Amino acid sequence: MEAIILVGIQASGKTTFFRRRFARTHVRISLDAVKTRHRERQLIEACLRARRPFVVDNTNVLAADRAAYIAVARAANFCVIGYYFRPNLRRALKWNTLRERREIIPVPGVIGAFKKMEPPTPAEGFDQLYVVDIEFDQEFVVEEWTPEDVAK
Repeated sequence: MEAIILVGIQASGKTTFFRRRFARTHVRISLDAVKTRHRERQLIEACLRARRPFVVDNTNVLAADRAAYIAVARAANFCVIGYYFRPNLRRALKWNTLRERREIIPVPGVIGAFKKMEPPTPAEGFDQLYVVDIEFDQEFVVEEWTPEDVAK
C-alpha cells in the first residue's frame, strides 16, 4: 500500500497532479477538505486500517510536517512516496489569482510558505522521492529525486 505525500507551496499544481494521477486509485487527504487535524487523523487512520492507498495533499513545507505522516504510514507498513513540487513563486502567485475567489490564498501566505520550504530528502523516511516540474504546456514532468534537488 502507498502513502503519498505531496510537498509544495500553494498553487504549485499539487491538487491538479492528484486529480490526474491518483484520483481513481487513492483517497485524497487535505486540510482544505476536512478542515481539522482531528478529521485528518481519523481519515488517515481509516485508510491505514482498511489498507487503502492515500495522498496527503497539503503544502507540507516543513520536514516536521511530513514526519508525522511518514511515521504512521511506515508503522503500518505502507510504502511512503514523496512528490516535491519544485517551487516557482512567480508562477504560484499567478496561478493563485486564477483560483476561485474562496480558494485564493493571501499573497503573504504563499510567500511565507516559499520562504519556509524545506525540500524533502530520502533521509526523512521516504521509500521513493520524486521531483515534479511543470512545463510550459502545463504538463507534469516527474523525475527521481537527486541530492541537487535540496537547493531551492
